[in-house]
Amino acid sequence: MTISLQVLYPTENDTTFDHDYYASKHMPIVGEHMGQHIATTQIIKGLAGGPDTPPGFHTIATMTFVDQAALDSALATSGPVLADIPNFFSGQPQMLIGEVKG
Repeated sequence: MTISLQVLYPTENDTTFDHDYYASKHMPIVGEHMGQHIATTQIIKGLAGGPDTPPGFHTIATMTFVDQAALDSALATSGPVLADIPNFFSGQPQMLIGEVKG
C-alpha cells in the first residue's frame, strides 16, 4: 500500500517561511538524504484559505512511498533534513503519515 508523509508549515503565531531557501537549499537536502526512498514529491505554496481568507499554511509538502518500509528507511536518514528546518521556518511543522486511498 502506498504511504504518504505530509509536512505542513502553519502560518499561525506570525511564523515566517523563506520560500526561496526552501526551494533552493532545503529540498536538495531532502533529495540527498531521503530521495532514494521517495516515489513522488509535491510542494504546495499556500495562497489562500478560501475567498478573502489568508492561507492557514505557508507550504505543504507531500511525499509518497511505495510502502511503510520505504517511509521507515527515509525517516531513518532524515536527521539532516529535520536539522535544516530552523533555517527557513520559524515555527514547528506538523506531520501527517497516511495511507493513500486515491
